[in-house]
Amino acid sequence: MQKPSKQDNIVQYDIVSLGPLLVEIIRTELDKPLCKPALFAGPFASGDSPIFIDAAAKMGSRCCFIGVVGNDDFGNCVIERLKADGVDTSQIRIVDHKTTAVTFVAYFNDGSRRFLYHVPDTAAGLLCPDDVKPEAVRNIKWLHITGFSLSGSKSSERAINRAMDLISDDVRVSFDPNIRPEILSVEEIRKLCGRAIERAELILPSASEATMLTGAKNDDKGCRIWQEMGKMVVQKNGVRGCRIYSSDGIMDVPTFKAEEVDPTGAGDAFSAAFITGLIEGKTLYQTGIFANAVGAFSVLKRGPMEGIPTRKLVETFLEEGPWELKGISD
Repeated sequence: MQKPSKQDNIVQYDIVSLGPLLVEIIRTELDKPLCKPALFAGPFASGDSPIFIDAAAKMGSRCCFIGVVGNDDFGNCVIERLKADGVDTSQIRIVDHKTTAVTFVAYFNDGSRRFLYHVPDTAAGLLCPDDVKPEAVRNIKWLHITGFSLSGSKSSERAINRAMDLISDDVRVSFDPNIRPEILSVEEIRKLCGRAIERAELILPSASEATMLTGAKNDDKGCRIWQEMGKMVVQKNGVRGCRIYSSDGIMDVPTFKAEEVDPTGAGDAFSAAFITGLIEGKTLYQTGIFANAVGAFSVLKRGPMEGIPTRKLVETFLEEGPWELKGISD
């Protein structure tokens, strides 16, 4: 990764994001609830914004992440993974008095997942406005925000608001709602996400999120509400690809068949590739195809970052494919 420039008139990062840094511990078998003894695998570096920034760096964007980890093995796991994939980790604070955040995940035959988060009373919950240095968000192209990061703690919310205060008007903001109703009520979620939605140029909802945040009858109507506000909206539809709402109209972009092993993080990887495509000046359709391919690759391996492909692999696939993604590796 290129070193950030210190000159005021040169872009230092393509994308900056911030939020909870954590590790994920995963059930190795289906239908093993977290309340019963069973085997786990991990730790895997995780967190929606960290997955996003890791994928963006692997796709070639210049990236920096702002967050907090404990001075422990889990914190080292996260930092070393981001570094290895090209993320600038200089803005990650390491603390001695709190441990790194952890989430446990169980998978079920019907495709559902059960998450057990240990985030607020950990190092991740210590993210605060002082962690957002003006020089880290100066001369950037995109600031990426998620609902999960906003809900991490009150101080995390204030840190994200400070980042929005510090960026210039020409910095583009992307917002991925990614917040679960089991954490907060719908009313609390709408209030929490209000400012980010207002500032965002690009919104990347998954199923039901546009409905929840706009109060519309369905996701399509919710996305159209945002579209009429002048925003680009990319509805992530999993195996059905994505639907892009823009000033040019509405476009459906198909995806690729993939043998799913672990879906966690696929939407974050998709978002990273989509923004990278926009940065590179791809057409919206090309951007959608590129992002769908990255998202499809991401489900092929166990672990939220393990399936994120290299840029070379994606390009080779798109040049020679499409075909069904099954057992493909770097």
